[in-house]
Amino acid sequence: MVRTVRTEEISRAVKEMCIEANHFLSDDMAACMKQAVEKEESPLGKQILNQLQENLKIAGDDMIPICQDTGMAVIFARVGQDVHIEGGSLTDAINQGVHDGYVDGYLRKSIVRDPIERENTKDNTPAVIHYEIVEGDQIDLTLAPKGFGSENMSRVFMLKPADGIEGVKEAILTAVRDAGPNACPPMVVGVGIGGTFEKCAMMAKHALTRNLEEVSPVPYVRELEKEMLEKINALGIGPGGLGGTVTALAVNIETYPTHIAGLPVAVNICCHVNRHTHRVL
Repeated sequence: MVRTVRTEEISRAVKEMCIEANHFLSDDMAACMKQAVEKEESPLGKQILNQLQENLKIAGDDMIPICQDTGMAVIFARVGQDVHIEGGSLTDAINQGVHDGYVDGYLRKSIVRDPIERENTKDNTPAVIHYEIVEGDQIDLTLAPKGFGSENMSRVFMLKPADGIEGVKEAILTAVRDAGPNACPPMVVGVGIGGTFEKCAMMAKHALTRNLEEVSPVPYVRELEKEMLEKINALGIGPGGLGGTVTALAVNIETYPTHIAGLPVAVNICCHVNRHTHRVL
């Protein structure tokens, strides 16, 4: 049996997701922010975290974006092979949803049509869309509006296999050290290890959308996430980059098979408004 999904339904869902993600943190992120206030040992750091909490409340109560940078819309679309899209193309439907969400939701339009000529598209399209064909008859959408203060601090390292796990650890710490206050800490650190140049970067981005309450099913990855969070918080960058014990809220790592001659590592950093929302159609 093939299930039909109309493009209007997809566009409507994406519109709602754009508005929701820019005004409300996901439950796991909100819980982590509250815990951060309790964990932070620096009085100034604790004050900054309380101000961020107040900002989140105002954003939700008054429907004001959490951050003035409402990001570039990144969508992970897992499309069931038994789904038929009716009414146009899936890509056009998603971009229509982004258009509607940013225009009707009065969200800042940050996308330029050409990276050199820099003319604004005035509707925050096009989105960056990552497709995966999966079994089933559903469309699974994850939307993450990515601000560029933290995006600009992200890195890809093409390590040698001999660099091993210690090289991976140093790459992660190097990226966070270099980011410093520019990534608007406390940050969430997404890491992709393996694959190719582009695969590790995509995994690092996707890792940012993982529920922070979930742990990796891979034992060594789980231990690596825990160790790196401790080491990053020991750097002392702190909330707002003004010193403290909570520099990162979480480190999420994804891995993939790679070539015998390579060890690609990507570090995609997100600020304290690690926005993402999820729908299944």
